[in-house]
Amino acid sequence: MIRKWRMIQQRVMVLALHFELIKVCKQSGARLGRIHTQHGVIETPIFMPVGTQATVKTLSPEELKEVGSQIILSNTYHLFLRPGHEIVEEAGGLHAFMNWDSPILTDSGGFQVFSLNALREISEEGVAFRSHISGEKLFLSPEKSIEIQNALGADIIMAFDECTPYPAERQYVEDSMRRTIRWAKRCIKAHQRPDEQALFGIVQGGMDLDLRRESAERLIELDFPGYAIGGLSVGEPKEQMYEVLESTTGLLPANKPRYLMGVGSPDSLVRGAIYGVDMFDCVLPTRIARNGTAMTSMGRLVVRNAKFARDFTPLDPNCDCYTCRSYSRAYLRHLVKAEEIFGLRLISYHNLYFLLRLMEKVREAIRQDRLLDFGEQFIKQYYGTTDIQLTF
Repeated sequence: MIRKWRMIQQRVMVLALHFELIKVCKQSGARLGRIHTQHGVIETPIFMPVGTQATVKTLSPEELKEVGSQIILSNTYHLFLRPGHEIVEEAGGLHAFMNWDSPILTDSGGFQVFSLNALREISEEGVAFRSHISGEKLFLSPEKSIEIQNALGADIIMAFDECTPYPAERQYVEDSMRRTIRWAKRCIKAHQRPDEQALFGIVQGGMDLDLRRESAERLIELDFPGYAIGGLSVGEPKEQMYEVLESTTGLLPANKPRYLMGVGSPDSLVRGAIYGVDMFDCVLPTRIARNGTAMTSMGRLVVRNAKFARDFTPLDPNCDCYTCRSYSRAYLRHLVKAEEIFGLRLISYHNLYFLLRLMEKVREAIRQDRLLDFGEQFIKQYYGTTDIQLTF
């Protein structure tokens, strides 16, 4: 049976994605690589802006290119609810629908469905849930998730998984992880466009290292073209997340891309890269921007605070993005306080630019075999402390 799965994967998935491992940092073990897709090449490690509903909130595709976005993420669950995957497919797929000609990744919708809690019911077949918009009763299965993602046409798609909450009883986590494996097999069978879309498996298992190992080993037997690490940053202590992350990345194939789902704080990007992660995504930079908070070279800056009312300096004097070249903290504070959308746009633009430039610096540090040195310097400057460890 295992041989059959491998033959299917090797025969039909080779054209969708190719991962090129360029270099391993001698100081840290971090990886410099390239992911080749049908819509372009992605330099890794990379941060992926989240465009939940076929848009990164407040920003145009042209602005996303300006800030350095190589790939963006969209959400299966939300596009299933509206406008509907049939409409996106009729438009020519997600790339044409949103006028984005670079790579796209879609998640499976699993995290959103399982976040509904009281509105959903899990079975072996899938998940019955009520739309958070209309209250309509709907059903999402591995087959349905793949059908939707095939219609959306992203370059990288995700297997339907169950994201285990934290905390959870071990038996629940074990049952959930094994169901995710069974669902992964069904996703492979349902996948109709393997020569165009690379299907990633998702490692689950909660905070249990033994279950994580079992999940990784069984997914590796299925020979996916890439592997995601799910179920982290769901409420657990950060050091526990890092312990699980370090253990899990070490189990994954060196010749396949590794994707840490839903994690995007600056320290997590640096530390994740040190542990061998290639891809990251998170709503953090645009979400905090909408609350008037910026990421700067000296740490977070809450623009709405009164002390910036007469501060006519750039948002970040060490940043050369459009926002920092053109507008002062005082003006940005005014826009945020007046609830002007332009202010949210400018801070979102800056925050994404900041994280994408951070990943450029991470890649350069790997190239120079000095990521640990860079990481320590960055953490000290951004967080104002040397107490944050980068390795165990």
